[in-house]
Amino acid sequence: MKRAPLLLCTLALAATVSVRAAEPTPEQRAQWAKEGEERLHTDWAWLGRYKAANATLPPPVKGQPRIVLLGDSITQGWYDMVPGFFTPGRIGRGIGGQTTPQMLVRFPADVIALKPAVVQIMAGTNDIAFNTGPMTPYETRANIRAMTELAQANGIRVILASIPPADQFPWRPGLQTADKIVAMNGWLRAYAAATGSTYADYWTALKGDGLGMREGLSSDHVHPTVAGYAVMAPVAERAFKAALAKPAPTRAVIAR
Repeated sequence: MKRAPLLLCTLALAATVSVRAAEPTPEQRAQWAKEGEERLHTDWAWLGRYKAANATLPPPVKGQPRIVLLGDSITQGWYDMVPGFFTPGRIGRGIGGQTTPQMLVRFPADVIALKPAVVQIMAGTNDIAFNTGPMTPYETRANIRAMTELAQANGIRVILASIPPADQFPWRPGLQTADKIVAMNGWLRAYAAATGSTYADYWTALKGDGLGMREGLSSDHVHPTVAGYAVMAPVAERAFKAALAKPAPTRAVIAR
């Protein structure tokens, strides 16, 4: 991979961390960039991020279905900013800046090994941003298909989350984002229906008059604020309920 996309990934991760605190200093940004650059050469998918947490996770409780939320900074920010949403049984496995190939590598450790009843996959923002190098929509779809098939083959119900609306990415000035998000969400909705998965439409809930988020729901056109997560929560609750109402899959459904 070229160096520029690697730096974009680290900057995106830095932006994620800044959601939780004040605007980072130049020194903090430099340190995050250094750590991110080193990690991309030693643990590209960041399998170590949740290794200890996974190892110490208590067994699932009867009557309390386990739901894993896999994703990027939007999922990580949800856990960081609204921890109360993650009631017992709900497990956040988001990592800022990640793309679908990185999540696919993490899938066995951060999803399958945890034996959830449901996994929500929220991914694609950073694929569009080329965080780990140029990607086509076909490649993104292939990775999401692979994760869905892995989940279903292991008896895990799947929720495919829409990419939230974003009319710009602050770490990729000038990139046309909105139409690409709309197109990917159209495929996600259709693919969810074809595979018996549940589609969580956060895009519609968050969208403003144009193709970006409504005023006040995002801190930077991409990452939700606490108010944004409050809008997302009912969508998630409905998706969880709908997914759990379905029988656990016994095989992967192959749909292209």
